[in-house]
Amino acid sequence: MNQLLNPLLVGKIIKTYMVDLNRVKRLPEEKIRRYQERALLKVIRYAYKVPLYNKKYQQVGIHPNDIKTIEDVKKIPFVTKKDFRESKPKDLIPVGEKPGKYSMVSTSGSTGQPVTLYIDLHSMFYTLVGFVRIIREHGIRWNKTRMAVVADLSPDSSEARHLSIDAVPRLKRILPLKNFGVFHVGEKPERLIKQIEEFNPEFIGAYPGILRILAILKRKGLGRRLEPRILATSGAILDDYTREYIEKSFNAKVFDVYGATECSPIAFQCRNGNYHIMSDFAYVEFVDAEEKEEVSGDGGNIVVTRLFGRGTPVVRYTGISDFVLPSSRRCNCGVNTPLIEKIEGRRVDSIVLPSGELVPPSSITGIPHKVMHMLNTDKIQQFQIIQQSLDEIDVFIVVDKALRNVEPRVEKISEKLKEEFARKLGDDIKINIVEVDEIKEKRPGSISPPPVVISKVKPDSK
Repeated sequence: MNQLLNPLLVGKIIKTYMVDLNRVKRLPEEKIRRYQERALLKVIRYAYKVPLYNKKYQQVGIHPNDIKTIEDVKKIPFVTKKDFRESKPKDLIPVGEKPGKYSMVSTSGSTGQPVTLYIDLHSMFYTLVGFVRIIREHGIRWNKTRMAVVADLSPDSSEARHLSIDAVPRLKRILPLKNFGVFHVGEKPERLIKQIEEFNPEFIGAYPGILRILAILKRKGLGRRLEPRILATSGAILDDYTREYIEKSFNAKVFDVYGATECSPIAFQCRNGNYHIMSDFAYVEFVDAEEKEEVSGDGGNIVVTRLFGRGTPVVRYTGISDFVLPSSRRCNCGVNTPLIEKIEGRRVDSIVLPSGELVPPSSITGIPHKVMHMLNTDKIQQFQIIQQSLDEIDVFIVVDKALRNVEPRVEKISEKLKEEFARKLGDDIKINIVEVDEIKEKRPGSISPPPVVISKVKPDSK
C-alpha cells in the first residue's frame, strides 16, 4: 500500500511543504531562532523516550524538564558514532516501538564503519522539502526543471531510501515527475554520462568527484549534447580547483550543499555563494578537538542536532567530524540564517605534522588551484593527496593527455606543486609528486569517488 494514501501523512507532508519550505525567507532571524529553540526542546523530549539517550541523560542526572532554553542544551552529553554503532536496534527508537515501523538507513561508511539509523517516511519528505528549498534558491523548480541526481543507490543507503525505494517512488505514483531522473554513482562513468546526456537535464546534482569525472569525459568529447545550466555538489569537500574545472567544462555555475546522512541538509550556498545554515532543520554547535569546550569565532568540530523526524533522534551528535568555521557576516540574498565561513573537512583526514599539529584538508586542497593559476593552465585533470606516514605525503596527479605537450611542462608543474606543498607543510615532510593514469584509492567499502585527501596517520600520532 502506498502510505501517501494515508490522509494523516499526506496532511503532514502538505503542511511541511506549505509552512516549512519558505520559513528562512519568510521569517526574520529572531523568529527563526525562536522556532529553532521550540523544535530543539521538542526533539530532546522525544529523545528521552529512546533507550540510548535515556541512559545517557540518567547517567548525568539530566531530565528534559531541566532543558528550558538553547543555552541549557550544553548540559546534555554528546552522542558519538560509537554510541550508534554499539546500540541494538531497539535502543535507537522509542520504547515500545518496533524497528519495522521505520526504514533503516546507513551512512556511506567512509571510515570503514557505517552507522545505521531508523527514519520515518515523513522525515524523508521533510528532507526532500529541504532539497526543494535549496534548488529554488537557484531558480530550479522541482516539478518543471529537468533534474538529474547522481546518488549512492546501494541497498539501505539513505539516498536510495529517499530517491529510489521509498519517498520519491511513492510520490511518482501520484505525480508524474518525469522531469526527475536518478542515476547510480556506481555506474561506469562512460555509461553514466551517456545516460545523463539522453535525459538532457538542466540541473545535475552529484558528488564533486563524480562531476569532476564527467567533466573530464566531456572534455574528451563525450556528452557533447549535455549542457546543464547549473550544477550542485554535496557529500564531499568541493575544492576550488575542482569547482573551476567543472564550471569550465560544462560552462555552468556550481553551488555546494553541506549535509550528512544522519542530519540531512545542514547548510547550502545561496546565489551569492555564501553557506547558510538551515537553522530550522538543524541546531549547530562548535566544540574544541577534545569535544569539551564550546568555541565560536575560530571554528571547531561541528556538533549537530536534527530538529525534525521520528525514529532515531540525532541530538548533539559529534560523528560528522568536520572542522567548520562559522561567520559573523550577513548575506543580502534574503535567507535569514547565520553563515558558515568555511568547511575545513574531516578531522580524520587532516594532515598530521611531525609536531602533532593538524592541517585541515581545505588548507591544502587549494594548492593545485593556486599553482594552476600561477602557471595559467588547467593541465591537471584530477589530484589526490595521501599522507602515507608522519613524514611523507604523496600527491597523485592525472595530466590531461591532450595538453601534455603544451606549456608549461609537467615537470615544471610538479616542481611548483612540491614547492607550494613544502611551503605549507614545512621541510620535515617529504613531498612526492606522482603522475598516474587515474586516481584509484578509495575509502574501504565505499563506492563513492576517491576522496581528495586521505591521511593514514591517526590525528593523535606524534
